[in-house]
Amino acid sequence: MKREDVLMEALPYIRRFYGKTIVIKLGGHAMVESAVLENAIKDVTLLHFVGIRVVLVHGGGPEITEKMQQMGKEPKFVGGLRITDHETLEIAQMVLEGKINSGIVSLIAKSGARGIGLSGKDGNLLVAKKMDLQVVKIGDELREVDLGHVGETEEVDPSILEMLLSNFYIPVVSPIAIDRNGNSLNINADTAAGDIAVALSAHKLINMTDVDGVMDKERTHVFRRLSLANLEEMIKEGIVSEGMIPKVRSVMEAVRQGVQFAHIINGNITHNLILELFTDSGVGTMVSSN
Repeated sequence: MKREDVLMEALPYIRRFYGKTIVIKLGGHAMVESAVLENAIKDVTLLHFVGIRVVLVHGGGPEITEKMQQMGKEPKFVGGLRITDHETLEIAQMVLEGKINSGIVSLIAKSGARGIGLSGKDGNLLVAKKMDLQVVKIGDELREVDLGHVGETEEVDPSILEMLLSNFYIPVVSPIAIDRNGNSLNINADTAAGDIAVALSAHKLINMTDVDGVMDKERTHVFRRLSLANLEEMIKEGIVSEGMIPKVRSVMEAVRQGVQFAHIINGNITHNLILELFTDSGVGTMVSSN
């Protein structure tokens, strides 16, 4: 397409999303590859300057694991789930809040916008409770496992985000929550992004990950648009499986609770965020209630 045709195709989407709130979860290789992250932030900054209210939520599991190993602490997983003892929690906070969060804010500044780094503890943004014992399969038997300092959201107070968005900042949130006794808890970033999107009555939730979207069983075709009923059936049939299930469940829950649209896209491909939002065909999977 000619450059002017590309811009004209984007125009109705820019007009439609102007003033709307979009929550974007950054994950996957963007958290460990600086070039991928910088390109993603450039796209985010473009959204900001065309009048979209953007909130970023990031994870950082691979970097936490790397830092633990550098400090001589071996990560512990049971049934694929990380055990977060007190020392692991301190390392997670150091990586998420001190390195990744501040690095994203710096990239936003480099792109000409104003970012503000937060954790879920700031302004009681994310109030959580310690997660109940989880039942996991170990070998041939099921066991109850205590994941340690891992939480699940009880309450979201988005007022600090509303204040920042109203003053044209891009909030950047790390998924460390606080409980009612003032203790820190690590929260799954996909879940935190969904919870924040619901609390803000966001127009869209976007999960930028390492996969192209929801695919068929042969992994050759990306479904461009799916309903909640479609996804439930695909989970039941095993088309959506393993690591995709929590990502899909988190966007489904957000849509169930009022977010109009949720997207799963590959954040490793340059400008996929722009292509998903501002072109007719899109590049990932969009999820809606029907």
